[in-house]
Amino acid sequence: MTFFDIFSNKKLKVSKKADILVDYREKNSLVPSHLVSQGINVIFQQLNVADYLFGNIAIERKTISDLKSSIISKRINSQLLELKQYPKPLLLVEGIGNEDLYEGIINENALRGFLLSVALEYQVPIIFTQSEEDSARYIAILAKKKENKHPSLRASKIALTEEQRLQYILEGFPRIGPVAAKKLLGKFKTIKNVMNASEEELRKILGKNEEIFSYLLNHEFSSEENSSSTE
Repeated sequence: MTFFDIFSNKKLKVSKKADILVDYREKNSLVPSHLVSQGINVIFQQLNVADYLFGNIAIERKTISDLKSSIISKRINSQLLELKQYPKPLLLVEGIGNEDLYEGIINENALRGFLLSVALEYQVPIIFTQSEEDSARYIAILAKKKENKHPSLRASKIALTEEQRLQYILEGFPRIGPVAAKKLLGKFKTIKNVMNASEEELRKILGKNEEIFSYLLNHEFSSEENSSSTE
């Protein structure tokens, strides 16, 4: 955009602000307001994929506690696949320094294994930030570099394939991650065959985790336990 100074023949240039599409649920955080203070034009919108979109970059932002809960619920797996519809996906984990990454409901090595799979299997870069303001600074730097490009909104939620559904079912068992689930399906081909496999066959793949897997397979549902848990 260009303005003319009426007292001079020189043109005054006013730089255009970088635009970022932000999912409306991010209104609950302070990141958007920090972005505005960084000179970013924030446009709230319901996004099917990611929390922040600009240029060819898609960012999924998670606090440490949100990351852990999404790992347990397996929600993060589909979110990472959806994020990869964009050329440059990015997972931003917020709260380092304020909350212990390895403390809480997830085993330390299991969390490390997940972070490695994000980088190596999903091939999604991870950025760790200290606070909402720190997150906004990272996002603002990226957005200003990409300010002349418009983000695509054609990305959509991904429907799981039949193979992914089978893997998803097995990953619902404690200590059964994507690697173990794939090995079980590769060996036994179907969920039914996995359920009918002997403890010895399962132990060759699951090791000591076979015990809890077999226990849950043979555990009887108790209506009394269920009713008492909901009281």
